[in-house]
Amino acid sequence: MKLRIWNWISGIGAVALVFSMAPAALAQCGLPNKPIKPSAWRPELGAASPRLVTAALDDWGDHEPSIVGMWHAIFTAQTQDGVAIPSPGAVFDNSMVVWHSDGTEIMESARPPQDGNYCMGVWEQTGPRHYYLNHIPWLGDDTSNAPSGIGNPTGGAQIIEKIELSHDGKSYSGTFTLTAHNTDGSVAVTLTGTISATRITVSTPFRSLL
Repeated sequence: MKLRIWNWISGIGAVALVFSMAPAALAQCGLPNKPIKPSAWRPELGAASPRLVTAALDDWGDHEPSIVGMWHAIFTAQTQDGVAIPSPGAVFDNSMVVWHSDGTEIMESARPPQDGNYCMGVWEQTGPRHYYLNHIPWLGDDTSNAPSGIGNPTGGAQIIEKIELSHDGKSYSGTFTLTAHNTDGSVAVTLTGTISATRITVSTPFRSLL
């Protein structure tokens, strides 16, 4: 029994030595150079060492600003169907966006309600202060004379956003690709461009959004 106990203690000492060298190793690999929380050490059955890389990635949110909150976002198109739009581009949406902590998002566009001015998406964090959003709106036709008077459905769209949050967490910027679809699923138009957003707080006046 004593031999088993000393073998176990020696093993713990070896693991401690590995962790003492981990910060330098992680820095050389381009991973966050910060201590790993003991609560995040999760050795698996049969594994030679705890999952250091996963633990390091799980700690992104500890020292970085969060995307969660309300934003004023401007979308500027730069290409349409692969053809460059003359500089400086065309602002085609001025919107209010809310990113939720559960990985969902909702946007109110400055568009006619008949055209579909509310839409939703889902997001994930892809790196420190970097995010990927899959946003899917339904679209309508505000120029048609539908029986209800609210416009006929014309299909939908998919907006893929890749953005970076600023170091102070007060703004973000990035790129988007919008693919609009007809009701049969065929592609109607594709736009690419840039996004620029500023955080809305309890003291933000409406005039600053104009």
